Amino acid sequence: MTPKARAGVGTLALIGGGEWGDDCRAFDRDLLDRSEAKKVVVLPTAAAFEHPERAIERAQAHFDGLGAGVEGLMVLHRSEAEDQEVAATVRKARFVYLGDGSPMHLRSVLKDSPLFDALRDAYEAGAVIAASGAGATVICDPMVDPRGGAYTVGLGLVVGLAVFPYHGSAADHLRERSIDLLPNSASLVGIDEQTAIVRDPGGAWRAEGAGNVSVYEGDVITTYTGGQAVDRLAI
Repeated sequence: MTPKARAGVGTLALIGGGEWGDDCRAFDRDLLDRSEAKKVVVLPTAAAFEHPERAIERAQAHFDGLGAGVEGLMVLHRSEAEDQEVAATVRKARFVYLGDGSPMHLRSVLKDSPLFDALRDAYEAGAVIAASGAGATVICDPMVDPRGGAYTVGLGLVVGLAVFPYHGSAADHLRERSIDLLPNSASLVGIDEQTAIVRDPGGAWRAEGAGNVSVYEGDVITTYTGGQAVDRLAI
């Protein structure tokens, strides 16, 4: 099955974790150029119980070096995701970044919320959406369940694609379980830290960053490095 992003005309970047590190600078600069944004809206929702303010500080330092500002939206609980003013901020944004943390908490906050509707609307209006680690896992459907490597329902901004973050450093038994249980209707993409798979508005995917992107389809494994077109997923 070819993974499908929801009728989007924006750019989607799925990062394997380690966001805002030195090896992310090149592809984040490219995403900024594509967005034409002067400010990145950052959601530290997944890090709600892990000092989310520190995530915002790291994002500010990173994007300041790239010539852009950061607006941190402290959406940490369901009530904030249902706030229409918060949703309006995301809907009009040109570049939205979902940070890493707990995927289960992130899903519980965003699922069927006005905020997620706004994120989808922004993407369909041409915005850049970047999601790292937990964020990359959650916005896909199916979603890799971090509690054991099986699958559960994700948010479905991309359908038919599952993301396994921290692929190069993950426990072997979790990675193998995700490979073994992969539904026939989906592809599994393992993404290393400070590495991204980027979907262009036309539907083509490419690998960017320091590590590898590995696409699993049954017994077939195809590995890509930065700058290569990920043709196994091309629409």
